[in-house]
Order: sequence, then structure tokens, then C-alpha cells
Amino acid sequence: MKLAEVQKALNAEVLCGTEWLDREIKSACGSDLMSDVLAFTKEQTLLLTGLTNIQVIRTAEVSDLVGILFVRGKRPGPEVIELAQSKGLPLLLTTCQMYEACGLLYKSGLAGCPPKEEANCR
Repeated sequence: MKLAEVQKALNAEVLCGTEWLDREIKSACGSDLMSDVLAFTKEQTLLLTGLTNIQVIRTAEVSDLVGILFVRGKRPGPEVIELAQSKGLPLLLTTCQMYEACGLLYKSGLAGCPPKEEANCR
């Protein structure tokens, strides 16, 4: 799935990085705990979060994430958007709750990020 498809599926606003919406996403991680993001994400992951501070960008950079989707209509400040732009990290915003956004993306075929040891939650 591409970021542009995520934007369309969630009616998301692009805060920065329109030029990178053709990036491929292999999985998504919905979390407000950056320690979980560091522990469970893999390459080509999209982060869904309600946190809007600078640490989200730093975590995304360290984790090599494809982009960040802010949920619940949470809008980061200009300094967060500027840093993301300078790091080549697209930011999107949706008014969907995290549960709903994750569910819609899962329904569209986007996988989640299981723990390092495969979890079977079914």
C-alpha cells in the first residue's frame, strides 16, 4: 500500500511531504508509546499516533519509518512539521480515532507490526 492510498482511505490531510506519497508501506503501528514503536516496528512502517511532540519525529527517524499519521485530529506545531520536512518524513492528519484508523487500514490489507517473536492473537 502507498501513502497516497492511506490518505484517501482515511480522508487525511497532508501536513508535509506531498512529494513522498508514492512511498510503499508494508505495515502499520498504532501507538502513543514511543518505546513500543522502537521495539516493534520494522522498515517501511507507518506510525499512527496521537502524540504531536518532537520526540515522535526523532523516534520515526531512528526507526526508519515511512511516515506518521496523526489521529484524533491532533495537529503538531510548526516546529514538528518543519523538522519532519527537513528529515524527508511525510506527516498526515486524520480525524479518525486510532482504533478506527487502524481498522480501516487493516481492512484495506495493510499488516500490523507483530512483536519480534511472531504473536498469534487470533
